[in-house]
Amino acid sequence: MDSLYKTHQYLVEHTNLPIRRKLMDDINWHDRLIGIKGSRGVGKTSFLLQYAKENFSLLNKECLYINLNNFYFTVKTIQDFAREFCMRGGKVLLIDQVFKYPNWADELAFCYDNLPDLQIIFTSSSVTRLKDEHSPLANKVVSYNLRGFSFREFLELQTGQQFDCYSLEDILMHHSTISKGISGRIKPLAYMDDYFHHGFYPFFLEKRNFSENLLKTMNMMLEVDVAYINQIEQRYLPKLRKLLYLLSASAPGTPNVSQFSLDIDTSRATVMNYIKYLKDARLVNMLYPENEEFPKKPEKLYLQNPNLLYATRMINVEQQVLMETFFYNQVHKDYKVNAAPGDSHFLVDGKYLFNVGNRINGKFNPDVYYAIDGIEMGELKIIPLWLFGFLY
Repeated sequence: MDSLYKTHQYLVEHTNLPIRRKLMDDINWHDRLIGIKGSRGVGKTSFLLQYAKENFSLLNKECLYINLNNFYFTVKTIQDFAREFCMRGGKVLLIDQVFKYPNWADELAFCYDNLPDLQIIFTSSSVTRLKDEHSPLANKVVSYNLRGFSFREFLELQTGQQFDCYSLEDILMHHSTISKGISGRIKPLAYMDDYFHHGFYPFFLEKRNFSENLLKTMNMMLEVDVAYINQIEQRYLPKLRKLLYLLSASAPGTPNVSQFSLDIDTSRATVMNYIKYLKDARLVNMLYPENEEFPKKPEKLYLQNPNLLYATRMINVEQQVLMETFFYNQVHKDYKVNAAPGDSHFLVDGKYLFNVGNRINGKFNPDVYYAIDGIEMGELKIIPLWLFGFLY
């Protein structure tokens, strides 16, 4: 265990997040079992280490970070390790890569039931179902989702300034005042193209080729977060990869499930299951009309964020596709997004209609909000698209 403490101290000492993630303040840190879910690459490990750095001194052995990729945990069970940790005065155990350990949910449930003075905070893939009624953690764990950077967080990184978050209702009612205040400090439009290309995933800060890194991360999502966790045989992985490419080439659009089943040589039911797996892995988003959901075919399918469009498409990405993908991605974190009836793009929370674009096409509709790219400020129901990146 001493070597694990040394690793913990080294990692915490060398963790220095350039901005503080909003989720850090949203979590109730008094809960005894906390799960941090998120797609690969969004910074879950750094999030755990930052929590340790903010709340415990470097030599305080009440808190310990462990990664279950460590070969030590091929012979040491979580529950035995946790019990020993408590006997040494440990109080907060930070567990990374938990899904790599067999029967991890059962062992965490055992710790929860039998070690009442121990708090466990763990990370898991976005694919894992922590709240499933059949899970041993169903009534024990409190889970949160860590997402990639919002446009607001990206701006903080790029400008060194801090900006407030706003609710959707604040933006709809006060967007002129809010956008005027922000635009008086920076020029948000100057950063939109960079955010579309590489701003969602924290590893753009690393001194490596972002596109190559993202492609590697996407393949790991398919190989581990989709295939491994869902127990899909490796020989079917090429079908998953091809399906993701076909989906990206046609997004946003209504998925032609029959054609996809022919293209990847599998059944329609399997295609729909694969799409659901890709959605759970935060690679795609499925857009349904109100009161419809999986297993029905979605009305439209989007990639999960604009960065993925550049990684999968070998040609220039259409601006309209980027704008719609950005809006969906930023809004659906805290609000329900559906396909809108009529000519609008989105229905939010069952009451707000939105059109997204760089201009108003056709006659102005007073019942619709317009999220318009390329403007710093709007008026009435015309709102700058970039401002929806300040929802978190």
